[in-house]
Amino acid sequence: MKARELLRLYEAGERNFRGKNLRGQNFKGQNLSEADFSGADIRGANFTKATLRGANFKRAKAGLQRRWAISLVIVSGLLSSFSGFMLGFSAAVHTLLLLSLNFRSDIGDWVTLSVFLILTVGYFIIIIRKGIGAGLAVVVGAAIIFFIGFGLVGGVVGITVAVAITSIISNAVGGAVTVAVAIIGGVFGAVFGAITGIFLFPKTTIGAGDNASASAVIISVVIFVSIILLSAYISWRALQGNIKDAWIRTSAIFFACIGGTSFQGADLTDSDFTQATLKSTDLRNAVTTRTNWHQAKKIDRARVGGTILLDPDVRDLLITHRGARKSYVGLILKGANLIGADLSDADLTEADVSNATFEGAWLERANFTKTQALNTNFHQANLTSACLENWSINSATQLEDAICDYVYLLRNQQERRPSSGSFAPGEFTKLFEEVLDTIDLIFRNGLDWKAFAYSFKQVQVENEDTELAIQSIENKGDGVVVVKVQAAPDADKEKIHSDFTRNYDLALKAVEEHYKAELKAKEEQIQIYRQQGSDMKEIVGLLASRPINVDVKATADSKAMQGSSDQSRKIEIGDVGGDFNVSGSALNLGDISGTVTNTINQLPSSAEPNQPGIKELLTQLQEAIASESTLSEDDKAEALEQVKALAEAGQNPSDVGMKKLAKRATTMLKGIAAGLPTAAKLAESLSQLLPAISSLLGL
Repeated sequence: MKARELLRLYEAGERNFRGKNLRGQNFKGQNLSEADFSGADIRGANFTKATLRGANFKRAKAGLQRRWAISLVIVSGLLSSFSGFMLGFSAAVHTLLLLSLNFRSDIGDWVTLSVFLILTVGYFIIIIRKGIGAGLAVVVGAAIIFFIGFGLVGGVVGITVAVAITSIISNAVGGAVTVAVAIIGGVFGAVFGAITGIFLFPKTTIGAGDNASASAVIISVVIFVSIILLSAYISWRALQGNIKDAWIRTSAIFFACIGGTSFQGADLTDSDFTQATLKSTDLRNAVTTRTNWHQAKKIDRARVGGTILLDPDVRDLLITHRGARKSYVGLILKGANLIGADLSDADLTEADVSNATFEGAWLERANFTKTQALNTNFHQANLTSACLENWSINSATQLEDAICDYVYLLRNQQERRPSSGSFAPGEFTKLFEEVLDTIDLIFRNGLDWKAFAYSFKQVQVENEDTELAIQSIENKGDGVVVVKVQAAPDADKEKIHSDFTRNYDLALKAVEEHYKAELKAKEEQIQIYRQQGSDMKEIVGLLASRPINVDVKATADSKAMQGSSDQSRKIEIGDVGGDFNVSGSALNLGDISGTVTNTINQLPSSAEPNQPGIKELLTQLQEAIASESTLSEDDKAEALEQVKALAEAGQNPSDVGMKKLAKRATTMLKGIAAGLPTAAKLAESLSQLLPAISSLLGL
């Protein structure tokens, strides 16, 4: 059927082209959505930039037309002939050079042979370990000093590429004919190359007789048989996808796809290539969203640049649907069609499965930590016992009818939902409908509330168009703290989470540096105190014999010692015999507490004796902070400042600015509570008092 006739039928509403012979037809840029090409022969057909959304290519046969296949067989023969020529030529030249060496009388010839053998063995080792590209560079450099290397380069590179291309072409065209042509071409080239080498470099002398001649020939044969075997090994390794020799495989596939079926740049969204043969097919930059590649054949011999098929692990998963207990960490699986795939116990951490479909897939115990799952279909997928820590979903992520008894919200099977038993019908979907409105910030090494407060404020500034609010702060134990931030469903949660993480890390480093500086300052002050004590003893000793007036403030009842008319010297020693107090070296909690008390006392008392008001609740909170033994002096001071802010807000609760100040104060106090041990009395007091205070302030 001609392409023009097919298009006419398509426009007339015909969609069934099953089993048709469409070899070599041109459908470039045409819209053939929903057409049925199952079982059709599409070898050499051109679907470049065509729209084939939902098209059916099950069991279709892609690849080369006959004339192109014959052309590639000829190309394979020519490449084999060239490689054989290089091998035969270099073998003849090297044999003649070895025959010219005099091993009986000239030690320099032994050195020459040794260098030659060392270069050869070294070259083989470099190729095996680093790839043929590295070996080529090394030998070209060595050849400047010892030109024998050029023969090795020509032999290995030529044969390796020829074997790889012959293998690809034989797979695409037909093995027996291609291999036979390649062998004949290689033998012919080798004979012709050997004759050329002997003609250009005739043997002039044989320095050591027949035995030396035999040895030279044996050495040459061993070396060049090794070259053939090494070349075959490198070709096999390249075709298996080894990254060291990727260019060989890419070059071979490029040749084998010339004249083959082309889907380059085509829209293959939701199309089906189940069990299709795709050798010598160009799929570069095709749109493959939810395209079904299950059991597709010889797709590893296709050009797949610009698609998710480029990664061997992803390609294998899309074809086999068998990914149980395998790692796909960080891989791009956007738009992957994994209907019914087995991914139980698979690790999909930080993978991108957006727009993919897992319909009916087995995802039990799979790890979706930090996985991007936007617009992803989990209809009828089994997610029981999966880890869904910090995964990213949106309103288009399909979770309805997913099979799920329970999940974990943290790694290592922590934070089970539900805590016991199984989800009731619809509960799993409802759980993550709530998740869509929140961003979970997980801290595994405790929460530094100062760094948190700073970073949260910065995120609010950087995302000023998005309203953010702290929904809850939960201490999970073992240093794990979860802060839930409420945001609109359409907010860019990935950006907000990334912004917060970045700002928190920066703030945490700054806080740590501050703590280090404080610790260093305290150590330095201890040294200063000790030095001051020593200096004071010396001063007192020097002045003991002189009549001076010293005011001693050791106690409230201390009296001035008189005995001198010299009033020009007056030395004050604070707390003699005790610790020295340097101005600014420590916080005066008494002054801060007094200020807080004065601010609280400005609030009206509760009108109901049995019902505490804002004044009474803040007084209880102040007392709980002051009596908490596990709280540092700095944290007590900061906590009291937040109580003062709440008291100020209580004086004018209708003011918008005061409400924001009160919200920030409650957030800071929750942060302090999260950093306390579980058994701390203040944590319990805050959990009881803060909700009541927030309610009275209308927060």
